[in-house]
Amino acid sequence: MLHSLHIRNYILIDALDVTFPEGLVIITGQTGAGKSILLGALSLLSGARADASAIGEGADSCVVEAEFSGADADLVALLREADVEEDGDRLLIRRVVSRSGRSRSFINDCPVPLSLLQDVAGRLVDIHSQHKSLLLTDAQFQLSVLDRFAGNAGTLADCREAWRSWQGLLSELAAAREEQRRLEADRDFNEAQWRQLDEAKLVSGELEALEEEQKGLANAEQIKEALGRCLALLLPEGEYLGVSASLKEAGRQMEHIARYVPAVAEWQSRLESARIDLDDIGAEIAALDERMDLSPARLEAVEERMSLLYSLLKKHRCADIDELIAVRERYAALLSGAMASEDRILELETAAEAAGRRYGALAAALSQARRAAAPGFAAAVTESLRFLELDRSVFELALSEAPQGPSGADRVQFLFSATGRNPVDVAKCASGGELSRIMLSLKAMMAKYFGMPTLIFDEIDTGVSGSVADKMGRMICEMGRDMQVFSITHLPQVAAKGDAHFVVSKTVQPDGRTVSTISEVTKEERTMEIARLLSGSTVTPAAIANARALLAER
Repeated sequence: MLHSLHIRNYILIDALDVTFPEGLVIITGQTGAGKSILLGALSLLSGARADASAIGEGADSCVVEAEFSGADADLVALLREADVEEDGDRLLIRRVVSRSGRSRSFINDCPVPLSLLQDVAGRLVDIHSQHKSLLLTDAQFQLSVLDRFAGNAGTLADCREAWRSWQGLLSELAAAREEQRRLEADRDFNEAQWRQLDEAKLVSGELEALEEEQKGLANAEQIKEALGRCLALLLPEGEYLGVSASLKEAGRQMEHIARYVPAVAEWQSRLESARIDLDDIGAEIAALDERMDLSPARLEAVEERMSLLYSLLKKHRCADIDELIAVRERYAALLSGAMASEDRILELETAAEAAGRRYGALAAALSQARRAAAPGFAAAVTESLRFLELDRSVFELALSEAPQGPSGADRVQFLFSATGRNPVDVAKCASGGELSRIMLSLKAMMAKYFGMPTLIFDEIDTGVSGSVADKMGRMICEMGRDMQVFSITHLPQVAAKGDAHFVVSKTVQPDGRTVSTISEVTKEERTMEIARLLSGSTVTPAAIANARALLAER
């Protein structure tokens, strides 16, 4: 329930601190006194759009704060999930609007997003303003009221989750099929590219080796001629000594004189070392000369291989063979992905089919529960309407098949007839007074079956008067026995039923500003307010007597 309301600098309200009791709370006041302003402040706490124009004159910001109690287990779990600190049974909701138009929301002094504020406030208070009677023509509202009456909350939540799951799988399946079509369209091209690269038998570093070999083959004659001359100098034939033999002979000569000149021994060692190195070099030159291939066929084969590799590099815009290998693997992955996509589609089809069956079963269960509850729902509303002096009225529900959606596959239509004959769509036949009575009957049922902690009626009794107004007051009063109900009204018959009565008034301050205030009236003050509602601006003795009689009937 709503325990207290605190408002600072909101439109015409400078400062307001008011505490509310349980039961039925009546709010009255002259037209333009600020009842709608009070309702607007409460709407801010419910997540209504913030506007800098709501800030009072001369202020930088406005603050609306309310203290509630009676949070159920679901609400407590929601707050814990959002890391909002608990404060026993107390729940403090605050919204601050700055001059820039931006707003901040708090629950138990913890900053929260506006979406959470809306969710929490929606579980604590239900504001029914005059224009909300138009909800009677809204198919979703009609279906939700029937579901509350039928106790479908759990099945409906499961159905919505099943719908989201099913639609998510269908969306994923459509995307997978589209990807499969794309892959199939490119399959021939991808396979041709992969096959060409695969048949090329690419080897990392091969091109560099081929380039080196090609240089050798292309200049093989010149190389072989040079090698021959080197061998001739190192290892000559005939009467001439080669370099190695000359060094060996020089070493022997050094050895002879080493006994006389000891330093020569080192020279002889160095000559021997040089001779060994030259022999090694000569052997390597001979081996290279023997390996040197003068085959034009090999040169042609090497150049053909190089030409293939160069063309592949150019075609795929690659810098080296390693990049070509990466391209080949990418095409292989695309071909593999096409096969994996087929498997994924089969998996998604199976999962989507199962999800569709689950959704269908839940939608069927909802439909069955709705059809079973519809007669009792219609009978209860009809009984309330006849209590409100629509003696011959008939209220019925027409259930029909609708496109599948989160709430199942049913469409419900409220049918009404004030004469009891040929009920038609309520939007096409009900007057303003009849709409008010129908909406009150529905709200009474919602309060009973939904357990809303606080319900606020903003002139739901518009368009009725006399004994009907009295009975509406009695019905609202009855609702106030089980829950906290606020009724903003102009009808004395309704105002007299309240457990508490507050009056909204407007005054002019010494500085010329107009401000709205709200205060509780009791005893004689309340009698005079009821009398004002009865007679208007001039309160007559008869109106006072009538007011006392109305209050005595409570």
